[in-house]
Amino acid sequence: MKHFFIISFIAFAACNNPVNSNNTNSNTNQLPTSLVNNPHTANGMDTVAANMKPVMDFKDTVHDFGAMHEDEVVQYEFAFTNTGKSPLIITSAAGSCGCTIPDYPHDPLAPGLSSVIKVSFNSAGKAGHQEKTVTIHTNTLRSIQMLYIKADVAKKK
Repeated sequence: MKHFFIISFIAFAACNNPVNSNNTNSNTNQLPTSLVNNPHTANGMDTVAANMKPVMDFKDTVHDFGAMHEDEVVQYEFAFTNTGKSPLIITSAAGSCGCTIPDYPHDPLAPGLSSVIKVSFNSAGKAGHQEKTVTIHTNTLRSIQMLYIKADVAKKK
């Protein structure tokens, strides 16, 4: 019983002890919360908030590198524009395997501006037909965007 009270006291003290009680943002790399707006509510969709979200409009989402040789590294730039009404934030981008590396803009992209996501594909050890994906996490209404690359890699002699 004695252990129960000690553990309860520690848990209570920890839960009621804010890490940063002065309400200042100790991490200067954090984005302001005004850029995050979730239009989903318990009552359904807040259409006004949904219409204010950024929109990531790609020129194309699929690129075929065509025929290439094993050990080649190729790159393609997927162009996009923020056609929404608030800044677009890309929180992460990841390839489906280590051979597919995305490079994306880390700063918020204002409405009307364009940018690119560079995707590199390393064909080392990847003979045959290849299809890879890049998953992009954003603050758009869809929240996840997908990019696709393909290649036909000739085996190294």
